Amino acid sequence: MMRSVFNIGAVFFLLLLTSCAPSIPDNPDNACDIFSEKRSWYLSSFDVEKKYGLPMQVQLAIIRQESSYVHDAKTPRKTFLGIPLWWRQSTAYGYVQALDGTWRDYQRSTGDSSARRTNYEDSVNFLGWYNNISFKQLRIKKNDAYNLYLAYHEGHGGWKRKTYLKKKWLMKVAKKVQANSVVYGQQLAQCRKSLKSSWWAIWE
Repeated sequence: MMRSVFNIGAVFFLLLLTSCAPSIPDNPDNACDIFSEKRSWYLSSFDVEKKYGLPMQVQLAIIRQESSYVHDAKTPRKTFLGIPLWWRQSTAYGYVQALDGTWRDYQRSTGDSSARRTNYEDSVNFLGWYNNISFKQLRIKKNDAYNLYLAYHEGHGGWKRKTYLKKKWLMKVAKKVQANSVVYGQQLAQCRKSLKSSWWAIWE
């Protein structure tokens, strides 16, 4: 009897956790729909755009590529003879797939030791911080989603050495990020005013 009660309680607890987990946007193809649905995301992305100058469309394009808006996205597990192993391909995690070491650098630099990769606000702040370094060190314009993504993926040193030139697949992905950024930007141009004037935007 006690075991049955325990099992029912465990199932209920798991269902509760699942229901509380952040959901992906219903329409990830449209920036206006994303921000209309995820109101706190709009405020966070707007704040990052103001603070770091990183356009909201670039933020969304990178997150879409990195995690498809899955808050706890992880890299696949390594395999041996087709058998999945315990460890993963890298420590990339969360909305922005930041590596453990790079995330710790961000926490130390900003003094925000509580920042989490599964939190949208923290994640877009990380993007603003990282791409601001790309701008300062590499002079990559903040609306240049193509090169910002290459520097994001390869690291600032890798972008300087042009390691991406040996990775045609990566340059293809970067072009996709740029294309998504352009589309998101066009969409936001049509709804920025309504998003800003909505009742939740009073906190800006």
